[in-house]
Amino acid sequence: MGSQTNAALPDDLEVGGYRIVRRIASGGFSIVYLAEDADGERFAIKEYLPSTLVRRAAGELLPVIPAESLSTYRNGLKCFFEEGRALARILHPNVVRVVNFFRANETVYLVMTYEEGRSLQETILRSRGREGRVVIAERHVRRIFSEAMNGLREVHANRMLHLDLKPANIYLRLDGSPLLLDFGAARQTLTHDAPRLFPMYTPGFAAPELYRKPQDLGPWTDIYGIGASLFACMAGSPPQPADQRETSDRMPELLAALQGAYSDALVEVVEACLRLDPLQRPQSVFALQRTLRGSDAAAADEEAPRAQGLARWIDTIAGRFGARRRVGEETVPTNTQGRSR
Repeated sequence: MGSQTNAALPDDLEVGGYRIVRRIASGGFSIVYLAEDADGERFAIKEYLPSTLVRRAAGELLPVIPAESLSTYRNGLKCFFEEGRALARILHPNVVRVVNFFRANETVYLVMTYEEGRSLQETILRSRGREGRVVIAERHVRRIFSEAMNGLREVHANRMLHLDLKPANIYLRLDGSPLLLDFGAARQTLTHDAPRLFPMYTPGFAAPELYRKPQDLGPWTDIYGIGASLFACMAGSPPQPADQRETSDRMPELLAALQGAYSDALVEVVEACLRLDPLQRPQSVFALQRTLRGSDAAAADEEAPRAQGLARWIDTIAGRFGARRRVGEETVPTNTQGRSR
């Protein structure tokens, strides 16, 4: 996805009844601000501002829209507004909550709840420098994605797709619960009637069908993004971009390198999600969750011999220690406060 080349709105500006505190994020499609309402409650406000279509210089409020981009910009504006309306109907703890949306400055703004925490991408970057082969522990990976997929099921149930699933768009609250963010690439493509803009995808996380025209998109497209995000949590870096894989696929060896650090069952789930043929992937989030739950038991079976071996080793050490105590000198008893008598 492209980078944002337009100037952000100035701090302290009031727009739509909210005061801009500062810019907190930006991408080629939009800019996100931290803002406050009249009561001081904080929100995240997302401004539609595709940098490939409009220009806005520092100190200006209105974007300059070239005549040749006007039709595409207006179609995108309508799609963005309808997207906000659709997201406002979704009440799920793992999907960002849209509480308001309004028009101003010849564009549209989505007002969302503001959450404290950090993105999964930040967590990966902090974790991958540690010693050892494990980036994020498997139990944490499974918990995060189990909850995130609950939210994604709700999105799909509302006939929407995310189409830009990646660790940067999975936010972890302070309690560790995940939140799906940034539906800037989302389209109501299941109805096949939403106007399409320029391609919006992130190499490594985008399914191969996103590179093609016509695009045959569906839940399986987001499932590729889930698999790519799982891989990033395990490897510490994105998968090989899908367009490169179609000429020289290195993913089998990259997945094989994860074996030993993560259960074979989890690696197999990731491999299934990242298949280039959409028909070979799980076809729904529910099917993927069922597979992941099934792999829980398989992972436990893999772990059992290691756990039994560890238990035997502990028993052996404990037995030797006990034997030494029996044949060695008498130990000094202690009273209930732990001091020698």
